[in-house]
Amino acid sequence: MRVFIVYCHPSEDSFTRNMRDAFINGVTDSGNEYIMSDLYKMGFDPVMTEQEYLRDANYRNTPEVAADVLAEQEKINSSDAIAFIYPVFWTEAPARLVGWFDRVWSYGFAYGDKTMKVLDKAVILCSAGNPLERLEEFGLLDSMKRVMLGDRLFGRAKEAEFIVFDGTSREKEQREKNWDMNLQKAYEEGLNLFGQKD
Repeated sequence: MRVFIVYCHPSEDSFTRNMRDAFINGVTDSGNEYIMSDLYKMGFDPVMTEQEYLRDANYRNTPEVAADVLAEQEKINSSDAIAFIYPVFWTEAPARLVGWFDRVWSYGFAYGDKTMKVLDKAVILCSAGNPLERLEEFGLLDSMKRVMLGDRLFGRAKEAEFIVFDGTSREKEQREKNWDMNLQKAYEEGLNLFGQKD
């Protein structure tokens, strides 16, 4: 089976990049395969054009969809699951990933008369500088889940999971203390993505 990984981080020197690699190792060790869009490396343009806006705003299912958007949509429909891997910036995904949703979740694909397949599973793996307790205390974790699970992924996957790797800011002792444990967790998520057990 295949998972489409949508990865979004501006730096190779990050916990998130290591988390991505651990997840990929789990996927391949379980005998499954992956394809990936590294949104920064590929220079994915997150800015919706006026033409794209008018097409979607007027609910026009017309064929003039940009080539880069069509390529992402084809990756989705050729996969069984999707994984989003990113750092939390101000209680949200990076702007490039938000723009990916703006453009790729187009009318006639992700809503309206949909051609997007319903995926078996969607998983969100995000790294957050704040500890989980703080994200919960101020309702930020619930907000992130509502946006990703309740809006962006609603009805587009049979099963969805939202996992936060917290306390990953460079100045936090928790980052180093939990490094190996967190990477093991990411690996196991990849390993068990399609139901295999180690």
